[in-house]
Amino acid sequence: MTDALPEGVAPPPERTVAQDAQLALLLEVTGTPKPGNVDRAHDHDDLRFEHFVTGAVGALPGLRLAADGEPVGDAFERAVAGMSQQAAGNTQFGALLVLTPLVRAAADGDLSPDGARAVAEATTVEDAAGFYRAFEHVDVAVEEPPAGMEPLDVRRGAAAIPTLRERALTLSDVMDRSTDVDGLAREWVGGFERSFHAADRLLDTEGPVPDRAARIFLELLADEPDTFVAINHGQATAERVSEQAAEALGGERDPWALADELVAEGVNPGTTADLIAAGLFVALRRGLEL
Repeated sequence: MTDALPEGVAPPPERTVAQDAQLALLLEVTGTPKPGNVDRAHDHDDLRFEHFVTGAVGALPGLRLAADGEPVGDAFERAVAGMSQQAAGNTQFGALLVLTPLVRAAADGDLSPDGARAVAEATTVEDAAGFYRAFEHVDVAVEEPPAGMEPLDVRRGAAAIPTLRERALTLSDVMDRSTDVDGLAREWVGGFERSFHAADRLLDTEGPVPDRAARIFLELLADEPDTFVAINHGQATAERVSEQAAEALGGERDPWALADELVAEGVNPGTTADLIAAGLFVALRRGLEL
């Protein structure tokens, strides 16, 4: 039984949509061990636990913009700009990319695959411009653009916006052109399938939420090679890491030892971690208890 509140003291308000998105970012980094990623027990030389906590705090104003109905591209850029205000630079760019449309869908009252797909499909050329401007705030590892797409290389940042406008490309269009190499782009054009699956698994399992997040991270990583690993280390390494995750799930490999090994190698399955953040947000909005 909980103690009654003192007379005249109102109960605390429920968390807002934006606060749940921020909380998802914080919970993601507490999941331990998530092999190769920063967590409570593992840092990279230039990327540490406190950087992720600070990034989550800085991202909140942009997440509020998404919840308040501001353009998705503007909200995403503002979230990235705030996130970047810590010593490491980029901590949660990918997580914010997948969270922003989910926040909008939740604020619109339809946090479902169809609702999230509708948000993505409704994006505009100006949303794409906001996405490109976000690259001005942080360095993000990306694949080389395919032939003919060099003017739209995201590393050009705002310099690519005139080409976006000339070709009338929406943010959804930009994502559609990246699905071969980017797992988050696949989420955008595929109804955020893996994000909602992660949420279902988080709600279906028991135990401390950080432990659940670490377990579902391994499941997602075993199920599909991480595209961030593939970009930085090659497809063969990405496939090898997925096999190791499957071994950790099956008890053939110690997940803590695997975490130590991947951090030592500098192999960071960041796309999978981004999906965990998205899954945590959906699960929180669906009643995940803390």
